[in-house]
Amino acid sequence: MQYIITAYDGRGMLEKRLAVRSRHLQNLAQVKGRILCAGGLLDDAGRMKGSVLVMEFENRADLDAYLASEPYIAEKVWERVQVERMNVVVLNGEKVGS
Repeated sequence: MQYIITAYDGRGMLEKRLAVRSRHLQNLAQVKGRILCAGGLLDDAGRMKGSVLVMEFENRADLDAYLASEPYIAEKVWERVQVERMNVVVLNGEKVGS
């Protein structure tokens, strides 16, 4: 099952985000086979203001276990996290779903 995670940083969190980023990336490396796409959300000036991840897990409980280990959550960089199920149909230009 695929999920899209949209996470928005709290106000004034850019410096903290950058300080925690290496731990965030190390944590993502632990689940790299589950990541379809991930990257930073940018404001109009090109500064990071949040994240979007498209990930695949067997179930929501497995996704929640990943989120429980996420440094941006533990360090309160992300103020609001939205999770929605997603049906990935095209990946890297190839049809993979229906």
